[in-house]
Amino acid sequence: MTSPALHTIFQAKNVGKTFSVKAQDITVLSDVNMEVQKSEFLVIFGPSGCGKSTLLHALLGLEQPTSGDVSFLGSSLYRNLDEDGRSDIRKRHIGMVYQQPNWIKALTVKENIMVPLRLSGATLASASDRAEEVLKLVGMTDWRDYIPTELSSGQQQKVALARAVVTNPDVLIADEPTGNLDFESGKELMRLLSSLHQNGKTVIMVTHDLEYLMYAGRALQMFDGKIIEEVNDPDRFVKDNHLAMKRGQSEPILMPEEKNESPKPNGIKTSVENL
Repeated sequence: MTSPALHTIFQAKNVGKTFSVKAQDITVLSDVNMEVQKSEFLVIFGPSGCGKSTLLHALLGLEQPTSGDVSFLGSSLYRNLDEDGRSDIRKRHIGMVYQQPNWIKALTVKENIMVPLRLSGATLASASDRAEEVLKLVGMTDWRDYIPTELSSGQQQKVALARAVVTNPDVLIADEPTGNLDFESGKELMRLLSSLHQNGKTVIMVTHDLEYLMYAGRALQMFDGKIIEEVNDPDRFVKDNHLAMKRGQSEPILMPEEKNESPKPNGIKTSVENL
């Protein structure tokens, strides 16, 4: 029988993170323990400032913990690897979707999508062919020669998704990916992430919106730098919170500080076949 450890992608053990601001130490993460299993859809949620993004950066090898350790596929990211080694893991194994995509402004849409492949050693021809595939999948073929900043925010997010999956990564990480989308576009994006998960991708998503927990197989609730609850039935959790609100609660019962910002309108219609 295969050892369960072989299916663990990320593991955080007793992770703490403290920032020094002038003469004051500010604790952002405190004794965080968690695992991410292969092919699961995990959502990390909680109010703004609870430590979600800091934890995500620690998992990515971008923020070294003050205490504890983080491992990827059983190997410590911070004890066994230098910055170049951690960068190589991100390049080869992880696709990222941010709330605000970052572009090389001198390059076209297609050229931006090709960058991860070229950094991984792909030939110009093979990178071009693969970029065309993912552009078609997200419905952005006709905009291949545009500069990304010439596109609407919705179109840019489609291109960002294409870039995230172009290398066929083992793990797709999304940090507040629906933050700039309207409700319907957010749902469309979540269906895309769900389809990627169903095709075998490990998906980790950070959000403050309870509505999207129903797409996850498991969720971790954070508050004040700690994981305060593991939610093994996210759909039931969402329904219970909605019921509480109908009974007179003005906010979700476990997230009293959360306030949603007004989203910007855009649209996403896409497919994930053959990704």
